[in-house]
Amino acid sequence: MAATTPHLTRCELHPGQVGLAELRQIYQGNVQLALAEEARASIEAAQQRVLDIVDTGEVVYGINTGFGKLAQTRIPADRLAELQRNLVLSHSVGVGNDLPDNVVRLVMATKVLSLSRGHSGIRPEIVDALVALFNTGVMPCIPEKGSVGASGDLAPLAHLSLMLIGEGQVRVNGEKIPAVDGLALAGLVPFELGPKEGLALLNGTQVSTSLALSGLFEAERVFAAGLMAGALSLEAIKGSVKPLDARIHEARGQAGQIAVAAALREVLADSEIVASHVHCGRVQDPYSIRCVPQVMGACLDNLTHAARILRIEANAASDNPLVFADNGDVISGGNFHAEPVAFAADIIALAVAEIGAISERRMALLLDSGLSGLPPFLVKDGGVNSGFMIAQVTAAALASENKSLAHPGSVDSLPTSANQEDHVSMATGAARRLRDMCFNTSVVVGIEAMAAAQGIEFHRPLQSASYLEAELAAIRAVVPFLEKDRLMAPDIENMRLWASREQWPEAITALLPGYSS
Repeated sequence: MAATTPHLTRCELHPGQVGLAELRQIYQGNVQLALAEEARASIEAAQQRVLDIVDTGEVVYGINTGFGKLAQTRIPADRLAELQRNLVLSHSVGVGNDLPDNVVRLVMATKVLSLSRGHSGIRPEIVDALVALFNTGVMPCIPEKGSVGASGDLAPLAHLSLMLIGEGQVRVNGEKIPAVDGLALAGLVPFELGPKEGLALLNGTQVSTSLALSGLFEAERVFAAGLMAGALSLEAIKGSVKPLDARIHEARGQAGQIAVAAALREVLADSEIVASHVHCGRVQDPYSIRCVPQVMGACLDNLTHAARILRIEANAASDNPLVFADNGDVISGGNFHAEPVAFAADIIALAVAEIGAISERRMALLLDSGLSGLPPFLVKDGGVNSGFMIAQVTAAALASENKSLAHPGSVDSLPTSANQEDHVSMATGAARRLRDMCFNTSVVVGIEAMAAAQGIEFHRPLQSASYLEAELAAIRAVVPFLEKDRLMAPDIENMRLWASREQWPEAITALLPGYSS
């Protein structure tokens, strides 16, 4: 069995310098990794320092001692391989569904980046093996639950490490096979781990970081969809574009707000609908329309900040202890503590929840004929037909669910390892819930866009802006106008896919950090 390999792009990893665009590419797939040649010397130098410690009998935590609360226990040289193997086996206690391949690809790539910073003391062959397995399409089966985000993502990274010693299962083209068979597909045999190698593989924030990156990339999509849906809703209710005036936003000075208002001005620039009601006398729209730049701009600022933190963390040396080969120091610290990731995941969650919350309010506005000026529930022959009435209930249910999911994970902690690890980040759970939240928000935004498209149809033959007419055509390609009640669940799923797509007009994607850096 070999992994399916469509057109592949070479992605050369320069440790410490990989950007969000490259990480997005890895997440999407169809890439082959290559480690930059200049990284090899630092990997080898750190490994040689570890071997020197073993040869001289110097006692150094993580190399020839026990771990955690057992750090005072010295391990003889002839049992170091057993120590590392036992570490991997004992820590492989994850539960739940396996992480999807797109997240696992990020885990493997960021693990390679961390080990290649030259502070882990691991053999280059281990790094090469991870690259070879990635390029062969061999994905370790990593259960999604079981990490508290310090000392790193121990349990899930142990399941990744199982693959290297020929234990557990891997996934190839979606099919589970024994790890030893997966190694063979990449031309490898199981490793006997050397001093510190098991610990270097298990320590680190790569799983929580990868889950948070996945959440960021999905959040960017629903952000783009939310902006587009908001513009469609403004058109549907014949809302005012005066609140988009650049002077308003410059007077406040918030960068995200300024950028969102500019994007919306471009998206709405040539609308006949806007031109048709310039002198209508309408003074103010409800906040869900009028304050889109303020709300979505704040969401954008949060996503931009989270993106900066996660790019740094994806390149970080986050295992423990760290080897500094230039002077021989081996220093125990706490880079495995994923607090930066937990905070980043929490602010992504806030943004995703708010994108859905304001979208649901616009959806409700569209259905209220007293505010929107549109037929009740956006359907002819109301009473016999319920139109979009219950679709809004679904949107409300999911927006409300996101309120609970948005509770910050970073404020929680339970001590582990007999109180040696007495404060943990809970970053992994904080990042994992982003997948569900983005799903919910994509449904909410999709329902809004479907309803807004319905509303705009009542203004024909007036044309909306060019950007929006293109979106209306895309929506109508999968969801017809609602003449009378029909089964709407398939329409909602099609609109969820519309809201979850990768490609959006450049006026919107130019705002997003993960698309351009």
